Amino acid sequence: MVTVYVNNVPVEVHHETKILHACTKAGYFVPTLCYHQDLEPSSGCGICMVEANGRFVRACSTPVEPNMKIVTDTKVLMDLRKNALKIILLSHPNNCPVCVKNGRCELQKLSQQLGVQDLPGEQLDRSHLKKDTSSPSITMDPAYCIQCGRCITACNDIQGVHAIQYVNRGFDTIVAPSFKRPLESSECVKCGQCSTYCPVAAIYEADDSDAVWAALDDPDKICVVQEAPAVRVALGEEFGLPVGTNVVGKMYTALRRLGFNYVFDTNFGADLTIMEEATELAHILTHKPEELPLITSCCPSWVDYMEKFYDDLIPHFSTAKSPHQMVGTMTKTYWAQKMNVAPEKIFLVSVMPCTAKKYEIERLEDMYASGYKDVDVTITTRELARMIKMRGIDFVNLPDGTVDNPLGE
Repeated sequence: MVTVYVNNVPVEVHHETKILHACTKAGYFVPTLCYHQDLEPSSGCGICMVEANGRFVRACSTPVEPNMKIVTDTKVLMDLRKNALKIILLSHPNNCPVCVKNGRCELQKLSQQLGVQDLPGEQLDRSHLKKDTSSPSITMDPAYCIQCGRCITACNDIQGVHAIQYVNRGFDTIVAPSFKRPLESSECVKCGQCSTYCPVAAIYEADDSDAVWAALDDPDKICVVQEAPAVRVALGEEFGLPVGTNVVGKMYTALRRLGFNYVFDTNFGADLTIMEEATELAHILTHKPEELPLITSCCPSWVDYMEKFYDDLIPHFSTAKSPHQMVGTMTKTYWAQKMNVAPEKIFLVSVMPCTAKKYEIERLEDMYASGYKDVDVTITTRELARMIKMRGIDFVNLPDGTVDNPLGE
């Protein structure tokens, strides 16, 4: 442990602690943009500049030293940070009201915190940079990229996929697959972690809500929705509730007010998956132990990863579908028969926490086992939240609703 002084406030920290964390422990906020606590610091943006022992350093990546004197709040430092941010803003589109990240953008929030009210010159026109919409799961818009590198670090160091990197140089630098290939033809496994760590609207989930609105407004469609267990503890955050709040009852009510005729819970599909995979495992243990291990196929991103990087393990995949695909198949077969409903009239929407589920519903002919597309559209938690807000539903004050029985009873 060492003692450092942050604006003359003594604080004791581990000797490998970065200045940024020492400042936080001392009660001083140092703004950041390229930094994320889950990722190795890149020192890219320069927003976290502080003075340490008389020299300017980047707080996110500089370790403390014994008796270090750290200053965070001089006018010089505030100007340095503001100017660094203005340089970033000069090459970023200025259309916040129509941006998909409006209200959740870290660049927008930081501009407010640092009091940026004007720019020192004309903005760089990046309109020639086109969106990559080749992937059914992820949209990449290089015009919005601030080159923080978070997405690259997440893809390479956490996921181990190495699907994206910096391409070109200087003002032409963008983040893309090597040789500027379309994302869909790259090593990408559609996990969506790049979009999770992107602070702006350069990478985000593909939006399929228009197809859902069209079905909800079609009087000939019977609209059925299912939601994954994770959605109920993430949705509330979009409406200002504490992180992790279980809003399952409010969610059921909101889905019905959106216009869905039936609401199912993917927990039932998880039970089916457990039964199917357990039966498959018991059979292998009893009759074909040489085929072990049995690898679950519940996660489409995991399946894609194995197919691309460890294809020798493909024979060990479980033949069972993922939970929401099982619900889709059962809805358009067993449930349709029980309810005396023509399966072609059923429009089934899955609300999932994972962008790869958008890719899964179309990846193989097996996803049409009912004779129709088992799951018609997959949307994420964020897409559902936007739909609820668009309908003007007061989510926080909704009464708790109930779920329907997928067995048709």
